[in-house]
Amino acid sequence: LLCKLLTFLIRYLKMEKELKYIDLVEQPISMHPKKFALWLFMVTVVMIFAALTSAYIVRQAEGNWLEYDLPQVFWFTSGVVVLSSLFLHWAYISAKKDNLSQLRIGMSMAVLLGIVFLVGQWYSWVALVDRQVFFVGNPSGSFLYVFTGLHAVHLISGVIFLIIVLISSFRYKVHSQAMNTMEMATSYWHFLGGLWIYLFMFLLLNH
Repeated sequence: LLCKLLTFLIRYLKMEKELKYIDLVEQPISMHPKKFALWLFMVTVVMIFAALTSAYIVRQAEGNWLEYDLPQVFWFTSGVVVLSSLFLHWAYISAKKDNLSQLRIGMSMAVLLGIVFLVGQWYSWVALVDRQVFFVGNPSGSFLYVFTGLHAVHLISGVIFLIIVLISSFRYKVHSQAMNTMEMATSYWHFLGGLWIYLFMFLLLNH
């Protein structure tokens, strides 16, 4: 009888381990639908700008290319977008630690610097007009307006996203147990900042 009980226990333990293993295998690696949609959108944006920069190089090689200096304000806006990402990352870490005061400060600074970046881009267009570089005319100027304008449109959506998260932080809807929106906003903003740095470096090297 004792041998039968031991045999039964051994079989039961083996069966339990097998069932646990099957449960782990069958659990899918999932991503939040909104995060998945955001990543798909960012991939689409990358493809658009990759196509535009490729077209830039091809058209430049054909000749009839207007030479002019890039607006100096681009250096300023590049520093601003990097600084805004640093403040946003600080806010993200603060949210994970449930430090709501630092979260709100970091988010507020990121929003403010995002607006400063957009204002700086407007002044870059003013500087281009002063240099007789217009959207209509030589393709060299047209490409620059398309690059900066299209990026600015996406950055406006990023600033709106940050404002939504900032409002949510004041309503206690962003904390260590509710990080989904914060993570999405952080990923999108870092992406936009990296995209601008790429565009700026591309223009410096291929202008």
